Amino acid sequence: MGIRFTVLSSGSTGNAMVVATEDSKVLIDAGLSAKKIDQLLKEKGMSASELDAILVTHEHADHIKGLGAVARKFDLPIYANEKTWEELNRHVGEIAEDKRCVMETGEVRDFGSLQVQSYGISHDAAEPVGYCFYEGDEKLSLATDLGYMSAKVKEQIQDSDVLVLESNHDIEMLRMGKYPWNIKRRILSDLGHLSNEAAGIGLVDVMTTKTKRVYLAHLSRDHNLMDLARLTVNNVVEERLEPEDHRARLMDTYHDRATEWDRLDTE
Repeated sequence: MGIRFTVLSSGSTGNAMVVATEDSKVLIDAGLSAKKIDQLLKEKGMSASELDAILVTHEHADHIKGLGAVARKFDLPIYANEKTWEELNRHVGEIAEDKRCVMETGEVRDFGSLQVQSYGISHDAAEPVGYCFYEGDEKLSLATDLGYMSAKVKEQIQDSDVLVLESNHDIEMLRMGKYPWNIKRRILSDLGHLSNEAAGIGLVDVMTTKTKRVYLAHLSRDHNLMDLARLTVNNVVEERLEPEDHRARLMDTYHDRATEWDRLDTE
C-alpha cells in the first residue's frame, strides 16, 4: 500500500495528522480534543483505536491540547524527546510509565513497515522537531513551526515525494494586524513561523523532480489567506526555477476539516 496520510487539522487552533502504512498508523500531534480527533478520524474511515502511537513535535497547546486524553482513552504510547517530555509532564496529566516513550532528536524508529526520523527545528519551544516518514523509496516530510529553514532542515526534508510545509503568514498582513508588537516580533523571528515568502524560498532549495505535492500548512487565520499563500509560494518558485525543474502541486490544509487521504504512490 505504501504511505498514505491525512492532515486532520492545521493552524493556530489545533494541529494533528495521521500517517499510515498497511501495518501501522501513527498520529502526529494532538492539538484538538480527543472527541474531535476521533470524529475526524471516523470521517476518514478509521477509529483512533487503530492508532499505534502518538508522535509529538513540541509542547505548545495547539499541538498537545488533547494529547493526554487521546493517549489514555485509546491506550496509546506517546513519543517525544526528553526536553519535550519535561514540558509535557505539566500539561498532559497522568500517563502510564510504559506509555512514556523517549525518542531523541535525530533518532529513527520503526513502526511496522513505517520508518520515522525526527529532526531539530528552530522554534520557541523546549526542543521542537519535525518528522520524516519512509517506506521503501517513499518519503513524506512534515516541516511546520519553523522560525527559519536551516541548512540542516533543508538537507533532512529534501527529495520528499510529498511535503507538508508551513506557510504561516503574509508579512504585511501580520505587520498591519491587531497583535501586540511583541507577539509580531516573536512570529517574525528565527524562533517563530515561516512566512509565505520564506516558505517559497525554502521550497526552491528542497523540491526536486521527485516532489509531487506540497501541502501549505499552519496558516494564520488572522494574517493569511489560503489563496494568498498559494499565490505567493507559487510566484517565488516560478521566479527561481525553470518549469522543467519542478512539477509539485500546491495543496491546501484546513483548520476546520481534514484533507483527503493522500497516497504517496499516486501522481
